[in-house]
Amino acid sequence: MCHFTVLFHKINAALYTAFMTKARKHSTKLRVFSKGPVVVALMALAFVAPGAQGQEQQPLNASDIADGMRLFQQKGNCQACHGWSGDGHKTDSQMPDGANLRDTKLNRSGLVTIIKCGRPNSQMPAFDKFAYSDGRCYGKKQADLRSYPTRMPDPPSTLQQREIDLIADFLIAKIVGKGPMNHAKCVEFWGSETDACKEFSN
Repeated sequence: MCHFTVLFHKINAALYTAFMTKARKHSTKLRVFSKGPVVVALMALAFVAPGAQGQEQQPLNASDIADGMRLFQQKGNCQACHGWSGDGHKTDSQMPDGANLRDTKLNRSGLVTIIKCGRPNSQMPAFDKFAYSDGRCYGKKQADLRSYPTRMPDPPSTLQQREIDLIADFLIAKIVGKGPMNHAKCVEFWGSETDACKEFSN
């Protein structure tokens, strides 16, 4: 009887040891797999293209801002409606009244969309050549625009995506959120004293 009891306990101990060893291995696998998504996410972050994160926080290049300013004034002729300083004091009395961009709440992404797609049912044109050809703008096509009472005019010229981005960068750097124009801001806007700044008192 005593020999049987000792044997019974040895068998139980062996079974318990085998069970716990298997359980520990299973638990280790679970921990590894549970960390899998985290590892994958960290690896993905390591391969994100430089500049893909925080694009709006990147310092703006001075030459890009200058290019954007030229596009705003010339190819896009934005100043005809929005004024040379973007304050809504248009330079062409025959053109529609443009919004005061110095007070706009739009961020860079919003500006890009508005330049690219315009504003349906308004006189802000779309500068993307294919804006309403395939639903890329607000999910609408040319047929949808015809239902609005106000016709969206054609732009003075179409702009490529890179040009739209340059104008948006110029607006962020020189116009959006800058408040009413004054002499100091005018000089900063043009980069030097100009005739345009003479209308503002020192």
